[in-house]
Amino acid sequence: MRGDTVTTETKTLKTAAALCEDGSGRTLWQEMRRRFKKNRMAVVALCVLSLLLLISVSTLIVDVATEKAFYKTYIVGQDMPNKLKAPSLESVRDLFGRDEFGRSIFFRVLWGARYSLFIGISTVGVAVLAGGILGALAGYYGGRLDNVIMRVMDVLLAIPYTLFAIAIVAALGTSIVNLLIAMTIPRIPSMARVVRAAVMTVKDREFIEAGRAAGASDLRIIAKYILPNAASSIIVQATLSVAQCILGIAALSYLSLGVKPPLPEWGAMLTSAKSFFRDAWHITVFPGLAITVSVLSLNIFGDGLRDALDPKQKR
Repeated sequence: MRGDTVTTETKTLKTAAALCEDGSGRTLWQEMRRRFKKNRMAVVALCVLSLLLLISVSTLIVDVATEKAFYKTYIVGQDMPNKLKAPSLESVRDLFGRDEFGRSIFFRVLWGARYSLFIGISTVGVAVLAGGILGALAGYYGGRLDNVIMRVMDVLLAIPYTLFAIAIVAALGTSIVNLLIAMTIPRIPSMARVVRAAVMTVKDREFIEAGRAAGASDLRIIAKYILPNAASSIIVQATLSVAQCILGIAALSYLSLGVKPPLPEWGAMLTSAKSFFRDAWHITVFPGLAITVSVLSLNIFGDGLRDALDPKQKR
């Protein structure tokens, strides 16, 4: 009897979920891909982000393969005779010129992508997990649990994001771990609100009621059927949040509260270069461009995803 109940429950939910397909026979995700491909700017942004991820992975592979010999020589190693050298085509090392310690800005910008993306993606990943759990519980059960969770989230949202991050880093000290904590906690409330709203939108639909009638547990309904239907909102919010995190990391580093030199994080590079801008324009331009390109690509990609996942958009 138990096996028949589970089979009936699964068939009921799958049949109901299949109703989410559009009239053309395509699933929502297939329709999303079709819409996304029509947005050329979003596709270009995706290519740029893919390149940044490839660079990040490649720098990690180089560090492992050379046992950080390349990193010590070309990323943090000093070459004072070539300090503030202008960009040139003499070698790959000189493409973006040299900084105040003679280090290659080109290589440091490439290695900096790993730090910025790692912290940004890790921050948002933890925020999605924590905020997703809290938002799903609040949205699904409602009542007193919803009030308690969302009032705590409201208190956190009332604190200015930058001030909150500065306070945490100032209290705990400057390190990558503390920077992750400072960037993650303020992101949780916004994620919780997004997930809560998405859950409340779908929790009373007919296929969810059918699942309850078929005997599905609350955990099964939330994890397998409600959250996947809320995935579009979560993905869009997460993508845009990564862009905000990269800007936040750069801002904290610029205030000397983030990643410390000589680590090649883009914001830290701007901090150490601000005293030399008049003598060497390239020392701030290229790290600034890296931040601008990555954040702009993430925003365009996030907007493209939002448009592609909008079920009300006409084909």
